[in-house]
Amino acid sequence: MTQQSDSVDGPLNWFPALMGWVLPGLGQVLLGHRQRGFRAMGGILGIFLAGVLVGGVDCVDRREDALWFYAQAGAGPIAFATDWANSALLKSGKVGRLIPSPPSNPRLPPPQVTSFKTVTMSNEIGTLFCFTAGLMNVVVILDALRRQPASPRGWGA
Repeated sequence: MTQQSDSVDGPLNWFPALMGWVLPGLGQVLLGHRQRGFRAMGGILGIFLAGVLVGGVDCVDRREDALWFYAQAGAGPIAFATDWANSALLKSGKVGRLIPSPPSNPRLPPPQVTSFKTVTMSNEIGTLFCFTAGLMNVVVILDALRRQPASPRGWGA
């Protein structure tokens, strides 16, 4: 026997799902599932920020790591803001100095990288953390899309 909340015949919650992309977990909060939403928010934002802390701002890069960025973008505007900070501050040379790196194509001029670029395994770990946070938020968004609103009896599930 199925419960009422397991029904797949209900309408899709497009607005809470969109708000869940804008701020992870907000979709569940808008549906009345506050504990679930705040836990998801803390987990997703915590993992994303831990990734940026471990790997640096350059672990989110839509130009050099486009495939990774597609999943990182699932975390919402925070991924785009981090990518902007990477492009506007680090890659432009406003923070740190730009140094030439070995060219991948000898016919092109050598690319310039910032002296703040992390090139160790910590950058890869940070990229993976942000990637994981983005995919986790996609799951939370899909949950908000199908979840039934909570009854108005308190702080909900």
